[in-house]
Order: sequence, then structure tokens, then C-alpha cells
Amino acid sequence: MLPEAFAPQTRVIHGYERAYRMAGRGPVLLFLHGIGDDSSTWLDLLESLAGDFTVIAPDLLGHGFSAKPRADYSVAAYACGMRDLLTTLDVDRVTVVGHSLGGGVAMQFAYQFPERCERLVLVGSGGVGAGVHPLLRLAAAPGAGLVLPLLGTPPAVAALRGFAGLLRVFEDTDLDYVLTRYARLLERDTRSAFLRTLRSVVDWRGQVVNMLDRCYLTEGIPTLLVWGTEDSVVPSGHALRAHRAMPGSRLVLFEGAGHFPHRSDPERFLEILREFLAETPPAQYDRARWGKLLRAGRPQQQRLDTAEIPDAPTVSSGT
Repeated sequence: MLPEAFAPQTRVIHGYERAYRMAGRGPVLLFLHGIGDDSSTWLDLLESLAGDFTVIAPDLLGHGFSAKPRADYSVAAYACGMRDLLTTLDVDRVTVVGHSLGGGVAMQFAYQFPERCERLVLVGSGGVGAGVHPLLRLAAAPGAGLVLPLLGTPPAVAALRGFAGLLRVFEDTDLDYVLTRYARLLERDTRSAFLRTLRSVVDWRGQVVNMLDRCYLTEGIPTLLVWGTEDSVVPSGHALRAHRAMPGSRLVLFEGAGHFPHRSDPERFLEILREFLAETPPAQYDRARWGKLLRAGRPQQQRLDTAEIPDAPTVSSGT
């Protein structure tokens, strides 16, 4: 498919421009990027999948080509924004693929709008534990907004490259990509949106939003978890927590990969995603069953198990 097919388009929703990429035909896959990123992170995958699926990759509000207003940047607001965008596109049901912050939004979308979620694919996802890299905790601290404008300057980028390489903050395959995203913080509106988004999910103690208490509701929703074993942003032990908390979920760990397994090994990621889509039927929402799950609540044994799992994984790969 020609690259022009994936050029950003926009819809105005609630007075704000929302950018998105959309192409293909067939069952719909919705791809959600992480904080400070944009829909271009998925481009290679979109081109490969558009022959068999309708692929939609938005720029979340405050990111990429979307508007960056003084607004609500909470995970719940992002989930509502995805519902509204899909409605304007006449799309009712989707398989949601979310990376990092986008994974948290994907889980929130499935929780708020279960009738619209066919499957979940969570990639290095936020929202399944407090642990997060200390640099994100620092960035969420008061006064960080005074320092962030400096991070996009050439001297700061060079210093960050050396610092990150020395301490292995990011894998080599991730570092250059992440640093290009830091450069955007020179823009005032982008920086403000980044801080509002970050502070809605992270504080000095770690991640604020935790979906583990509601993960049992994914019973009946086919769920795939993909993590890099060397993820230093969202510790890979979170994958095991999520796997235990989500009944029937599949877990695949990418040995040696960092926070962007879909970029470090796109061919393997694509193979696993296609296999998952082919082998799992889309979830069918049943209001009575949903109510029964809510009344029963989270299993007591599950509470004990998830609390005992460390941040570092005890296995290197598998399902």
C-alpha cells in the first residue's frame, strides 16, 4: 500500500482537531501510542496489516498533529476521546493495540466501553503496577517544567545520549528514537501537554493509575501481553502481574528487547499479532455476564498472587 494512504487526517471533536491515520478494509485494529510519541511509531505495522484489516492509529490529544489545548489528559478522558473518534468514523467495534500509556488507555477503553472492545493487545503497558523509571518520576515532580525546555537542545541531547548509554536507561535500538521525541519538548504547547499527561498517571512514587483491581473484567476478552525483558521504563515484571490478573491472557516476552518491542523486532511482533488475531474470536458483550463479574469482584487468590510478583521477570520468553 502506498505511504500516502497513511498520511495524517483530522476530525474536529469537541472543538479540537484530532489527527489519525486510517487505511485498509476488514476487521478494525486501533493502535494507541505512548506518552510523548505519536501514531508514526506504528507505520511499518500499519502497512503490513492494511491488506487484511482496517487500521486506525490516532495521535492522542496533546501529541503529534492533534491539538494541544489546556484540557483533561487523564486516561479516562483519552478512552472517551477514542470512543468519540471511532463514532465519527462510523466504527463500532475494534481490537485495541496499546503501547505504554496507550496500553493504559486501551485497558480503560475496554473497562468503560466493553461493548466496543473485541480484543486487547498490551505492549509494555502502563497501568499494572507502581513501578516506572525514576526519570519519569522526576519529570512529574514540581518544577520539572522549567528544565524540560532544555532537553531538546543539542548539548542536552548529547548529554542525555551519554547518560542513557552509561546507565542503560534505554536499549540501543530505542535511544535514538526516544531522543528525537525529547526534541519536541522545545515547543511550549507540546511540553505543557506532556506534563499534564504525565502527571495524570505518574507522581514521585511511581504510577498513579492502576488497573489491576479491574483486570478480572477482561475475562472473555482475548488479551495478548507483549513485553521486552529489558524494559527499564515499565519493568517487565509487570507483564507477569498482568498475565495473572487477566484470565486467559497470553504472554509473550521479547528476550533482550527494551520498551519498544514492536520497533526492535517488528517482524516477530507482526507474526505474533497475526497469530493472535487468527486464533481468537472477537469478544461478545453480554450485559448480564458483565454484571455478574462486577458483583463477584476480583478473586481473593488473585490479590495474593499479583502482590507477590517482583518487577523483574522470572522467565525470559514464552506464552
